[in-house]
Amino acid sequence: MTEEADRFWAAVEDRCPGLLPERDAPLLHASLLRLLAGGDDRAGRLALLRALGCAYRSFGLRPWHAAAVGDALLPAAGMGWWRAWRLVERAAARVGDGPAWWPVEVIDHDRAADTIATLTVRPWRRLPFRAGQAVPVSTPRRPGRWRWLSPANMPRPDGTLEFHVRALPAGSVSHSLVHEVRPGELLHLGAPQDSGLELVDDGDELLLVAGGTGLAPLRALVEQVAEAPAGRRVTLVVGARTFVDLYDAIALDDLQQAHDWLRIVPAFSDDPEAGPAEQGTAIALATYHHRSGQHVHVCGPPAMLAAARRWLSIAGVPAAHQHLPTIGER
Repeated sequence: MTEEADRFWAAVEDRCPGLLPERDAPLLHASLLRLLAGGDDRAGRLALLRALGCAYRSFGLRPWHAAAVGDALLPAAGMGWWRAWRLVERAAARVGDGPAWWPVEVIDHDRAADTIATLTVRPWRRLPFRAGQAVPVSTPRRPGRWRWLSPANMPRPDGTLEFHVRALPAGSVSHSLVHEVRPGELLHLGAPQDSGLELVDDGDELLLVAGGTGLAPLRALVEQVAEAPAGRRVTLVVGARTFVDLYDAIALDDLQQAHDWLRIVPAFSDDPEAGPAEQGTAIALATYHHRSGQHVHVCGPPAMLAAARRWLSIAGVPAAHQHLPTIGER
């Protein structure tokens, strides 16, 4: 615990004995200061508020604790504290009961590409989540900052989760997770939240369209289909600039070999060596492979999502069959 966080916890403990667990004080302190400082993009702010809302409920905070916690933050808090407290209260009203966050150990870190890493983590206690959901993630290397990530797997017997992370130019958390974090380090996961990508039924055929690390939640959906009593037909279009940018090629090949109901279509937008059937953007190939009645799930960078909203409607895909992420960044 840093000296500043230690003083914060001691001040709250003096006013409200037993309110805050001492082990959680550093992360709560850093997250509250981050909220007061502002500067996050919308996705980062929502991830931060998700974590703080869960902490509010988990620690049993109430409106009358605002003064004690705010005074403990001074002089950093100032007049903005009361506005921040109301934001946390509203976030708490939208979450359920459960832990404030889940400590996890990084057990594997693989640099899949120059700016992409796959991380496998083991929670200290099992994290309940569903395929397609997003999870706030924080590293002590960037105290108080949270970023949405989606597990690339269904819940496993050993409780481990796999995350795919791209280092974004303005993303300090993503940069740290890709370039700095190593096995044995501690991360924190917030409570999972629906992202808009979850399966809404168990019968219709699926067209999954991935760009970059947007592949992660869609790979989890494939695992979910594989666990169903009767497999449904699934086409997974995976977009990449060139073949070498297809960072998860081995796992994708294993999936296709294991399931005869799964078809994987690589989409190379800038690779002269790719065959004619494989050239083009993921969205262009998705509209080509779309069949009436399919539910279409798309996850990728913002430009890809904007193109998907436009072209899927032009291709006649009903709005109820279009599933794009409502939170996070890929």
